[in-house]
Amino acid sequence: MDKFDLIVIGAGPGGYVAAQKAGSLGKNVLLVEKSELGGVCTNLGCIPTKSLLNSAKIYRQSLDSEKMGVSVSAVNYDLETAMAWKQETIETLRNGIAFLMKHSKVNVVKGEAKFLDSNTIKVGNEIYKGENFIIATGSSPAIVPIPGHDLDHVLTSNEILSIDSLPNDITVIGGGVIGMEFASYFHSLGIKVTVIEMLDEILPMMDKEFAKLMRREMKGVTFNLGCKVTEITKETVKFIDAKGNEKEVEAAMVLLSIGRRPNLGVIGDLDIKTERGAIVVDESLKTNFANIWAIGDVNGKSLLAHSATKMGEVVIENLYNNKSQRVNYNAIPWAVYGMPEAGGCGLSEDDAAKKGITVKTATSQMRSNGRFLAENGKRASGICKVIVEEATDVIVGIHLLGPYSSEIIAAATPIIEKRMKVEDVKEMVFAHPSIAEIIRDTLFLL
Repeated sequence: MDKFDLIVIGAGPGGYVAAQKAGSLGKNVLLVEKSELGGVCTNLGCIPTKSLLNSAKIYRQSLDSEKMGVSVSAVNYDLETAMAWKQETIETLRNGIAFLMKHSKVNVVKGEAKFLDSNTIKVGNEIYKGENFIIATGSSPAIVPIPGHDLDHVLTSNEILSIDSLPNDITVIGGGVIGMEFASYFHSLGIKVTVIEMLDEILPMMDKEFAKLMRREMKGVTFNLGCKVTEITKETVKFIDAKGNEKEVEAAMVLLSIGRRPNLGVIGDLDIKTERGAIVVDESLKTNFANIWAIGDVNGKSLLAHSATKMGEVVIENLYNNKSQRVNYNAIPWAVYGMPEAGGCGLSEDDAAKKGITVKTATSQMRSNGRFLAENGKRASGICKVIVEEATDVIVGIHLLGPYSSEIIAAATPIIEKRMKVEDVKEMVFAHPSIAEIIRDTLFLL
């Protein structure tokens, strides 16, 4: 029986980073993964979706390039080639993670772990002892038992990444990030897309003005908001609309993207406290067991890959470097990698109102930005909004919609994290021409 200083269960962006950091500190670390290194993010989430989205973006740009002086005789989208590119990307990243584990002397075991007690897990037929544990088992697509959800043409975000042919049309159930990214992908390829969302707006974490603009920019996609799906048949999806009317839409393919649920199978018979289907943790990410932490999707606090990474880093710093770090969830950026892209960090106006914070805001059109105009033209849409606490002049939120938003939003993170004031950012120098300048320029409108 082997005993380790730290056993990390789950090799996603939270787990493998935590294992690597602990291993680099000279700790004897075991990393257990039931599937592939990289977890959902590398294999079934962030990376493959962005690979496919980029292929669709190139296709769409090629179709629309004549106005920029670039003419092509024929543009074709080959799904098989796009899928091969996606798979090559995944495998390259997996190999990179394997190298990191080897370099940091992390022991890697493939299999599904279950706790026997607070110091012992079983993986297959093997027993492993650990002084400390990090649960980083992630999440899986949520399945609501809608009649017909188990039909062959009804897919989750896992299966849709391996389709071998494009449908004539697709109905996306759920208007969250996953649903909107896949809606954007298929729409960009000229496929008829219908979105059915239970809430009154898509992307609930997004500023409502931005969500409305994103829907407007996805011309041709049919959005049904405030609707409840009642049944999926072989040919249609039936739903009740916001006015209580029964409706249906033809659907050759259906994507179920109604959220994710934490993977709790690792708990076994151990009495780890859970609430609403997620592991309960304190501010330091510790469970009700003094030697067990839970990070990433499994604790339900922030279902983002980079949130999991930050959580893993915080646990290792606190555990082995005598730090007392905490995760500032308010300074965790989010992004939607559709067409258009969107990103945000900090509070929205609605968030501020709920917290009782009086704010002032400024909004600017991205077409006022030199690089945006040069690359997209004056008819293209993009927007930046800054949200400032009126009493202190501290910037509490930055929101973007338009090209490169997923990259630009990184500039917002330190602004929110360090509670910078308007004058602080006005004094910063941004490269010109860059679309990121829109953040500073918007502040001058206050």
